[in-house]
Amino acid sequence: MKFSLRQLEIFVAISRTESVSRASEELSLSQSATSSSLGEFERQFDLQLFDRIGKSLRINETGRMLLPRAVELLDRAKEIESSLQGSTGFIRMKIGATLTVGNYLATILVARFLQEHPESRIQLQVQNTSTIVQQIANHELDLGLIEGDCHHPDIEVQPWIADELVVFCSPNHPLAKQKRITMEQLLLEPWILREKGSGTRETFDRAFHNHHAELNIRLELEHTEAIKRAVESGLGIGCISRLALRDAFRRGSLVPLATANLDLSRYFYFLWHKQKYQTNGMREFLTLCKNLTAGVERSDLVNLPDIA
Repeated sequence: MKFSLRQLEIFVAISRTESVSRASEELSLSQSATSSSLGEFERQFDLQLFDRIGKSLRINETGRMLLPRAVELLDRAKEIESSLQGSTGFIRMKIGATLTVGNYLATILVARFLQEHPESRIQLQVQNTSTIVQQIANHELDLGLIEGDCHHPDIEVQPWIADELVVFCSPNHPLAKQKRITMEQLLLEPWILREKGSGTRETFDRAFHNHHAELNIRLELEHTEAIKRAVESGLGIGCISRLALRDAFRRGSLVPLATANLDLSRYFYFLWHKQKYQTNGMREFLTLCKNLTAGVERSDLVNLPDIA
């Protein structure tokens, strides 16, 4: 065989970081060793895998064709190594979750997984939907758990559990006691919303698709807790997942508004690259996720006991 697993590892790291120096830091190698390995790899097969743009390396079409196969081979090699070392329980995964899923479900799932596999290592990144989709497409993450739609041609999308957004306000708001809220009333109110690119904002925009120009958006925030605090303070009304609001509704610090004519339903989804090799760890984590929500109609009805 004319290439080594180390060469593939370096190639994958450079494709993710677009930099020899950052790839060398990631792999704990010297910059010269990383650069030499890439150069030798390309010379061995008389091809170029990256376009050199200043100090950046942008993967080209040849490199993009190789990348998913290289990632798959490295994943399989790591599984073989763990098996040979007798470390069948050791699992290393990079998981990306969008904000609602990450804060209210993924942290609990990761904690349970690590209780079952205490020697494993998991990186959990919480980002908005568009960022998670891009990271999956670039092979930077093994799995994604998102609350928005994904139509990327290279990504496998699997529905997980239904979710629903709800319009809400502070208990002192004039709309709080009304049994039915009209669209005209909603358009008069200042809104506190998630940022563009988030799955929550995508669902909200779809529900108000005929009224975008009439909306009074006072504030856009990246965190659901910040939105809840702003609405509690009387800055406006909001719209986020019932899952993120169930404790606040129980306490009475926030109240739902009756907006029967709005379709605010959506799903949480699992994502992975179509050419991604599913390791035992990935399969076990997906099973854990499905077991948590088995027989549950909607995300805010999931039983979430404290982690021991």
